[in-house]
Amino acid sequence: MTDTEQLIERIHATPATAVLAITGAGSQALAWLLAVPGASRTLIEATVPYAEASMVELLGAAPDEFVSVETALAMARAALSRAEALSEGDAPLIGLGCTATIATDRTKRGDHRCAVATVGQGGSRSYDLTLAKGSRDRAGEEEVVSRLVLYALARASGIEADVSLGLLDGERIEEVEVQPS
Repeated sequence: MTDTEQLIERIHATPATAVLAITGAGSQALAWLLAVPGASRTLIEATVPYAEASMVELLGAAPDEFVSVETALAMARAALSRAEALSEGDAPLIGLGCTATIATDRTKRGDHRCAVATVGQGGSRSYDLTLAKGSRDRAGEEEVVSRLVLYALARASGIEADVSLGLLDGERIEEVEVQPS
């Protein structure tokens, strides 16, 4: 069993349930979550607002910047609202948002980066990561973002996890936690 599968088993063993909103990059985490038995205990729903119109519908308005911590937090709040609407019990609820821009079939002007955020009873937590542009192909960048999604979900589920994200020299995650008031 891989480290990823073991982490997902630990996530599935917690009482927390979640709705995930992932804009494409990071969606491999969803496949990994579903591949490990017990996913129905964790996942309420997942959405992939990939097109601009889909993101606007999720958030209720166009964000100032599509890939930002603020947008990831807004996505997580929308996901939490959906979790509250769909929940049938008293399990701790998590909304998770992930927005990213990674390698594609054309040259991009800006950074390759991602922002992941979780919102729940324990407050909110955000993760901002700029990738070393040109150092990985799309699949490599997708794997890093997906591992960050799993790490964020684990932390929001109450698991202190040591997840190998495969970061390169110069890459670091800026993490911000806000406790509920």
